Amino acid sequence: MSENPTEPVPSFAVITVGGTTVMTLRGEIDLETSIPLMSRLDARTAGPCPDLVLDLRPVSFIDCAGLSVLCRALNRVRARHGRLRLVTDSGRFRRILRAAGLGEVFELEAQLPEPLAPKPVAAV
Repeated sequence: MSENPTEPVPSFAVITVGGTTVMTLRGEIDLETSIPLMSRLDARTAGPCPDLVLDLRPVSFIDCAGLSVLCRALNRVRARHGRLRLVTDSGRFRRILRAAGLGEVFELEAQLPEPLAPKPVAAV
């Protein structure tokens, strides 16, 4: 059995629209993936007034380590007078936030705000 020496990272895509960074996360955000994800989010929240949108709709699982990463990102954004929004249409994820006492802490959206949503590609 061979071991993979690289750290697992949840799959993600990043786009920037205006001054807003949209990071779409996919897969699981758990103890195994939280540290590499945290370093990616730290880089995205390092500057002044970061405007970050995390699209969590494709996330299949999140545990307390993942919630901790989201809280760290929120604290970093607030300390730099920025804004963090989470996009989720999952009632389950919203229940997890409420159970953890975070239901009113994050700015939640059910879908990407219109200016940030991908534009449909016209058929040729």
